[in-house]
Amino acid sequence: MWQQLRQSLWNWRGVWIVTPSLTVLVLGLRLTGVLQGGEWAAYDQYLRWRPGAGQDDRIVIVGIDEDDVRRLGQAIIPDAVYAQVLRKLAAQNPRLIALDVYRDQPVEPGHAALLQVFEYSPNIIGIEKVVGDRSREAVAAPPVLKAKGRVAFNDLLFDRDRVVRRALLTLQDAEDETVLSVGAYAALAYLAAAGISPELVAGRDYWQIGATPFPPLESHDGGYVRMDAQGYQILLNYRGPSPQFSRVSLTDVLDERIPADWARDRVVLIGAVSESFQDLFLTPFTRTPSQRMPGVEIHASLASQILSTVLDDRPLLKTWPEPVEWLWIALWATIGATVTWTQRYAGGVRSVSWRKGGIVILAAMILVGSSYLLFLASWWVPIVPAAMAFGGAAIAITAYIARTAGDIRQTFGRYLSDEIVANLLEHPEGLKLGGQRRTITLLTSDLRGFTALSERLSPEEVVRILNFYLEAMADVITHYGGTIDEFMGDGILVLFGAPTQRADDATRAIACAIAMQQAMPQINKQMAAWGLPQLSMGIGINTGDVVVGNIGSAKRTKYGVVGSQVNLTYRIESYTTGGQILVSESTLARVCDRVRIDDQKQVQPKGVKEPILIYEIGGISGRYELALPEKVEEQFFALPQPLALFYTILEGKHVGANQFRGQLVKLSETGAEIQADQPDAAAIPIALSNIKLNFFDSSNAQLGDDIYAKVLEKSASPGHYYIRFTAKPPAVEQHLRALYQAVTQAS
Repeated sequence: MWQQLRQSLWNWRGVWIVTPSLTVLVLGLRLTGVLQGGEWAAYDQYLRWRPGAGQDDRIVIVGIDEDDVRRLGQAIIPDAVYAQVLRKLAAQNPRLIALDVYRDQPVEPGHAALLQVFEYSPNIIGIEKVVGDRSREAVAAPPVLKAKGRVAFNDLLFDRDRVVRRALLTLQDAEDETVLSVGAYAALAYLAAAGISPELVAGRDYWQIGATPFPPLESHDGGYVRMDAQGYQILLNYRGPSPQFSRVSLTDVLDERIPADWARDRVVLIGAVSESFQDLFLTPFTRTPSQRMPGVEIHASLASQILSTVLDDRPLLKTWPEPVEWLWIALWATIGATVTWTQRYAGGVRSVSWRKGGIVILAAMILVGSSYLLFLASWWVPIVPAAMAFGGAAIAITAYIARTAGDIRQTFGRYLSDEIVANLLEHPEGLKLGGQRRTITLLTSDLRGFTALSERLSPEEVVRILNFYLEAMADVITHYGGTIDEFMGDGILVLFGAPTQRADDATRAIACAIAMQQAMPQINKQMAAWGLPQLSMGIGINTGDVVVGNIGSAKRTKYGVVGSQVNLTYRIESYTTGGQILVSESTLARVCDRVRIDDQKQVQPKGVKEPILIYEIGGISGRYELALPEKVEEQFFALPQPLALFYTILEGKHVGANQFRGQLVKLSETGAEIQADQPDAAAIPIALSNIKLNFFDSSNAQLGDDIYAKVLEKSASPGHYYIRFTAKPPAVEQHLRALYQAVTQAS
């Protein structure tokens, strides 16, 4: 039992280590306040996504706009106008009229008339500004209203980004008296008419209105960190973007363009709504300056929120206790760690990245969706910290896996493919000897004439060239999901379909081959910088049944393939000249409608009973869209003086016993036409065979070292054949280049 527990803990070690670590890290970051802005942005977005609550007909607004200013001819509206408007509205028997305009000083004419309205209309309240320095920022209420206790404050709360997300219900003024905000006063006045009044919750320092408690916002609630929680604050639960309430202008009231019962049994708020009054503010719904909300409408929003909560059962926006929020963040750290840990290595490196990416996207959607659903239920839960915990856990697990895999790769060997290592890590039983029959696509490449080149270079130079070339090719092969089975000097054997089989193995193999050929110019640029000859590569591709698996002994095991199809792939590659890609019919059958075929030929490789067709590939369409340059007919120019030579036909990797005499009679940029001195058939090599040549001058002295070439299928006159050079010593290269330039200029 204990052993099983230990094994289980070890199997899930990544999750046990990462989850608490990331949770503590994210909670620490959260306490610094760096995540607060992101939390506010998510909160605002959820408010915008949430369906609107519609207009609240219990509250209406008389908005002072630019048309009112133009009609009255002045920005500061005289007391006489307000007196007239208040009388007209009061005559309609509203439950409350809140004048959200500072009137601590008289504005003649009509100040006496305004005071009279204040005196004899008990349902009218004025405003004062409480927060700030008393001599510079605070604004007193009209004395007559202050004396009667019909005053509310209109101070707003701003977050650091100047957005109004919170509201005050009460504050302590300079005399340490509790004062109601405009919105709270208006709502309580409306509810008082229905016999509902606030009461202190037993043992708590906050209200219960009707059956609904109104707990105050604390300094660390929701996305807030060390917020100034002075006063009695709650989150503003806006009904929607502005305008949220029925609104008429001051002129509409003066000219009696409103219904006679428009204000009856309603709360009426009077305040500025236009730009010139500088009483417009940012809210979660503000994306452009034109979407700012008038201060009077923000006060109306608070009043509506209280009324809707008490009378309509519209819930307040709530937050979880901090310990529950910590558990929520820990949950997403656990999900991120678990998802990444369980997906490690499964299905190979490339498929894991796609699968993991899809799972991460799905998890992110679940996080956003679940938090949004909670928001619709009026719960504001941590979104950014949870997302950071999830993403951080995934990154941490990935980094751990990469480090572990890196260590194991160093142990197993530098050139072991990622997919083989992944399978070994995920399935240790994969180390067992044995194999399985499978249809895969094989790719083999070889540098033309590199063996001859390496004989003229020091071992250090050979290794430098090989490392540079193989590193470039390995990057291309890995990009296309190939498994490098082995490097054989300058040759590479690549598997597509082992250890992981996919439907597009043949397509990726051909795309990989084209990309490898496209990488050769950059390699040759470096060869030129080193003062070395240019390299050219041939590639053969074949698809067939092989046995794939672990081959070897208990002391030394190699993941590889065996079978006649492997040999056939090497044979196909042997027919290539530099820059060519040749594929078998079995490979072409899987991609024939997506490739460009530049040529085809019938050959009979050694060990194959019947001739086969092989095809030269010039490009592939569809997902990859890769192509080699179009083939151009090469021009051969006659030499004014043929160049004497001896040649030997190669038999596989061995030099034949017979040496033949001939002459180089024509020359092209990469090849030549040879005339055999002996007319018998044995002296004429067959197409696609390889030959070794040596040139001689007029004194019968040998020019340079051995030259290698491949016989072309190009038709020639009897006793003649065409070749393409595959390896030329530097001295011969210079001599042939000089001859070619001379004959091309002469022609």
